[in-house]
This record gives sequence, structure tokens and C-alpha cells, in this order.
Amino acid sequence: MTGLPLTGVTVVSVEQAVAAPYATRQLADLGARVIKVERPGGGDFARRYDTTVHGQSSYFVWLNRSKESVTLDLKSPAGRDVLEELLARADVFVQNLAPGAAARLGLDAASLTQRHASLIPCTISGYGTFGPWADRKAYDLLVQCQTGLVSLTGTPEETARVGVSIADIAAGMYAYSGILTALYTRATSGEARAVEVSLFEALAEWMSQPAYYTRHGGTQPPRIGTQHATIAPYGAYTAADGKQVLFSIQNEREWAALCERVLARPELADDPRFATGSDRVAHRDQLDAVITERFQRSGSAEVMKLLDAAGIANAGVNDVREFIEHPVLAERNRWHEVAIPGAVVPALRPPADLAGIEPRMDPVPAVGEHTERVLAELGVTAARIEGLRADGVI
Repeated sequence: MTGLPLTGVTVVSVEQAVAAPYATRQLADLGARVIKVERPGGGDFARRYDTTVHGQSSYFVWLNRSKESVTLDLKSPAGRDVLEELLARADVFVQNLAPGAAARLGLDAASLTQRHASLIPCTISGYGTFGPWADRKAYDLLVQCQTGLVSLTGTPEETARVGVSIADIAAGMYAYSGILTALYTRATSGEARAVEVSLFEALAEWMSQPAYYTRHGGTQPPRIGTQHATIAPYGAYTAADGKQVLFSIQNEREWAALCERVLARPELADDPRFATGSDRVAHRDQLDAVITERFQRSGSAEVMKLLDAAGIANAGVNDVREFIEHPVLAERNRWHEVAIPGAVVPALRPPADLAGIEPRMDPVPAVGEHTERVLAELGVTAARIEGLRADGVI
């Protein structure tokens, strides 16, 4: 698409599931041509995670707009030959194959750099390409467990997973920013540098604050549901109409305003149990009892109005339907239509707005939809294409 920042950049991906497709979709949003190589037949297994979006997978629809799908059997010499022709014309190669699979196919970064000096290879792995866990499979929830995230999430009685694929998303974001950095480096120095990201190390970075707290405090932050582990009051409380309202006190001025204008108990501002942030955390149970009693006397709308008037940040605890219908998304025109096989669906535009640039939001491809066209661009004859199809290569 003319005018987009990555117009002219070609990305070839051998990707599946979430992390790598998330990275490449963001490149496509900015105008890169993303050629997604899938298995003949079923394609990316994320296509079959569910069938809720007009028969398509919600994961696949989210992650694969604006891409071209080419089917290739990479276990066959003919399929690898075609991939090699694609790589010879590409700027970036992204893969998140199972441990060891890329090396067996000659698609590891070291091999690719020898054959294609200007190509930027990006590897997304579970625990890194070397080290004691390099051969272990890794999925999002496994990584949530290994990084200790699950131990922080939930209630005192029970742990819980984060409700989105947070390890995959973290890795996809670092792969995306790493690829952009590598493209910039190549443009300014002429040197193509490989990018490597692991799910474990991406989420490990996001666990740094609780790691510091635990290493230097002696115990890890407690698991307390929607309450903040180290700030009080900062959490959700149930109003009289049953809806939860979350609010946050960040300083002593806000604490005094809460006591006077919301709790109607100004004397609490000077109560030694609640005098400082640390005091309020230490006496959280007594503080929660005061707030809970006050919230049970007012509906959620009234509570939020009082908090707003006091200058205290707050939000109703929405369900997904309320999020979908959020006025900020509607009034800021964040929903745009995207075609999928057999239907058109709303999709959120990318969150980073570039002045004067409209993001690319082209269709989600069917399996192998662009195979013949892409092969024809490589100079593959119609007869050879039919031969590849007959042999199950495409």
C-alpha cells in the first residue's frame, strides 16, 4: 500500500499459533508484504483453535489480516526449493517452529545468514535456541507458570492464568520491535542482524518488578485478586447494584479527598493505621471493611460520580461485551471492517497512530489463497505449479 512506512519490505514467515503471527501482522499493518507459508491442507493450526467468527478461528482472524497465504510442504525438496526462492527476494524471515525444526530444515539464523547476507532472520522460541531448556516445547500457559506469573494471579485460595496469551503477546511485541530495529540498522549500516526472542525471556522482563520486590523484600507480592499487592486502597469494590468499581489512591492528597468526599469520614485521613501508603497496606483488612461498607450504600454510577468529583481515578469492572461497546472505541473510530473468508468483521485498528498514515487492514487469507500468484511471480510456470499440486507440495 503506497505511503505506508514499510511499503517495499517483504517478510516471509513460517509461523503458527500466536507469537510470530502477532509480530508479522504488525509489520503488515505498516505496509510490509507478509507471505505466510502454511502446511498444505490444514495450514496454521491456529486456524482450528475455534470456529466462532463465522466459522473462522478468533485467534487466526485477530493475527493474520493483510497477509498472503502460500502452502508449501517444507519436508519435500521441491517445497524447500520454492521457499529458498522466496527468501532470496525477502528482507525478513520469521519463524517459530518447534525446537530443532528450523535447524533441520536449514532455516536457522546461522544457515540463513550464510546463504542470504542481506536477510534479517527472526527466531521466536520457547526458552532460547541454546541453554538447558532449548529443546523443550513451550506454550503460553507453561511460560506463565515458569516465570511465576501464575503465582501472582488469582485469589489467596487459588491461582489463575492471565486471561489472554500474555507470553505470546510479549514475545510477538519484542520480535516486532527487534525486526524494526534490525531494518533500521540495515538501512543505516548495511548490516543485516539476526533477531532472537524467547517467550520465557519476554515474559521474564515483564516480571521484573515482582522479582525485585521478592529478591530484596524477602517475600513475593501476595495474590489478592483485583487488589494491588503493594498499594492500598487500589482495587475493586462491589457497589449496591452489584457492579464492581475499581479505584486507585496514589498519594496522600487523594487519600484525604477519598476520606472527606467519598467515605464522608475525614477523620480517617489522620488515623495512624492509614497515615501512609505502607500503613494502609499493613491494615488493608480494616481499610477494606470501611470502603466496602460505604460502597454497599450506593450504586456504581453514584460511587464513580463521587470518585470523579474527588479527582480519584476509577473505572467500572467491565465484561467483554461492555468493552466491545466502549464509547472510547466508538467515538475515536477504532473499529474498522476487515474481510475474512465468507464474511466481514469489525477489527481494532493498530494502537500506535502515525500522523498522516492510515494502517493497512486488508483481508484475512484462506489457506493457500495466494499460492499460485506468488509462485507465478517467482517465474514458476503453470505446468510446474500443477505438478507441485499433484505431488502435494502445495
